[in-house]
Amino acid sequence: MKKSPLLNIALSQLIASLGHGESVVIGDAGLPVPPGVPLIDLALTRGVPGFMVTLETVLTEMQVEHHVLADELPLHSPQLAQQIEALGLPDKRTLSHADFKRMTHSAKAVIRTGEFTPYANIILVAGVVF
Repeated sequence: MKKSPLLNIALSQLIASLGHGESVVIGDAGLPVPPGVPLIDLALTRGVPGFMVTLETVLTEMQVEHHVLADELPLHSPQLAQQIEALGLPDKRTLSHADFKRMTHSAKAVIRTGEFTPYANIILVAGVVF
């Protein structure tokens, strides 16, 4: 059995398969998934699992070079924006929610959570550990 916090097989396989510069999206329950982009659907019910617990767990195994958030996040969900900021992720980039959704088309996968907080979405771009 794995010792790390991430036990989900699909998420472990996804992270292990990432190359430098490839992206993963962690999204709320309402984020549309573009055709052709694999979906790892973790959503069970409203709020379960939550966005932050999913993000924090993914970060235990994923090397992140930079991350992308929607410009609208701090205005509509300031508490969540502060929680993400407190993680100290490298190189924050922001763009409009419309452009964010367009960027999801090139993701290696979208991870859907049960989160119901507006704009609770992030794109994580893989870095390298060397």
